[in-house]
Amino acid sequence: MFNIDLLVNALTTLLVTLDPPGLAPIFLSLTVGLSRQERFQVATRGSLIAFFILAAFALFGNGILGLLGISIGAFRIAGGLLLFWISFEMIFEKRQERKEKTGENATAKDHIHNIAVFPLALPLIAGPGAISATILLAGSFPTAVERTQLIIVIALSILSLFLALVIAERIDRFLGVTGRAILTRLLGVILAALAVQFVVDGVKSAMAL
Repeated sequence: MFNIDLLVNALTTLLVTLDPPGLAPIFLSLTVGLSRQERFQVATRGSLIAFFILAAFALFGNGILGLLGISIGAFRIAGGLLLFWISFEMIFEKRQERKEKTGENATAKDHIHNIAVFPLALPLIAGPGAISATILLAGSFPTAVERTQLIIVIALSILSLFLALVIAERIDRFLGVTGRAILTRLLGVILAALAVQFVVDGVKSAMAL
């Protein structure tokens, strides 16, 4: 009933895609001027919204693909390529720049109390990469019991992200610019390897049809 390797792979994929340490300084920039309690409320709301979004895609993502006539093999290839691009951005520090621009634009346009929804929950947490990874992982958890395990993994990932947002100031001070750069590149390499594995699995699945 429990495939430990599969669960660890799912948790690693989601954590690397969500990138809690990389999101912490962006969260601080989005919540400048807010009190610690207000930041906690924003982090709580944003994390909950992102969890429900990813859980919905975990439960119904494959059904949506079926309605569109897209095989899981084809989506694994496409999703793997997307995750590989995200890993490329992480390694060369392009993703951080894009997220910072998204945060700046949103703060200028929307009221501060809505930042938990946009841009925090969408697209900074439950962005295209996290959604794609969730649907890809759902294909490896076909039964109801296994899908429940995936939901728990998503919850643990979002909980880790939430804790990173709560202690964002400490993380930012501890890592510093150099630490963030090293960690982001390391996570990018790991995500690249996972993305290639998704593509390989997708090709095998497509060839078997």
